[in-house]
Amino acid sequence: MLLNAPVFRGLTLEELISAISLTPYRVRKFNPGTMISQSGDPVTSFMMVITGMVKGEMVDYSGRIIKIEDVPAPGAVAAAFIFGSKNRFPVNVIAVSETELLLIDKPEFIKFLKCNDKILANFLDIISNRSQFLSEKIKFLNFKTIRGKLAQYILQSAGADKYEITIGKTQNEIAEYFGVARPSIGRVLSELENEGIILTKGKTLTILDKKRLTELTIE
Repeated sequence: MLLNAPVFRGLTLEELISAISLTPYRVRKFNPGTMISQSGDPVTSFMMVITGMVKGEMVDYSGRIIKIEDVPAPGAVAAAFIFGSKNRFPVNVIAVSETELLLIDKPEFIKFLKCNDKILANFLDIISNRSQFLSEKIKFLNFKTIRGKLAQYILQSAGADKYEITIGKTQNEIAEYFGVARPSIGRVLSELENEGIILTKGKTLTILDKKRLTELTIE
């Protein structure tokens, strides 16, 4: 299972055993719904989900909960915030199911990164990918209308050349991703279909008018 973790990608079993055997670590278990870390708590350890899943949530000043992402095993939690001058959790981290976390304290994690070049390169990939993900998330939050958010989501999923995509998220998951109510997503999808901009059939979505869909992203 550890060999499938992003931080250990490309390692042989022998290399993994060597790295782990030299590194002090601990494993903690959490029940579903348990608050693992709160926004603002210092990040003092590298955290990896061994079993189960955690989610990151943000609460705005009105009390609205915005889901940032799910992190299933064997993903890393808040990897981009271990280092830096403001190394604190940016969101609440909550156990979705019965969850086990592998934790390596920061001083030991620095030694851990030095013990194998593949591990160091993998960790740099993890934090770079996280920065790119957060950048995309900010784009969605900056769109003022749900139509704009949804148009950007569809266009980004389709890329430059595709006009047909498979929607991998449920309407509820998309609503959580955008930080809006689920019925709003269904309503906007219906509006776009009635206007001849898209066509949906099951989980397949076809873009009928990419020009008009693109124009919605500036609303």
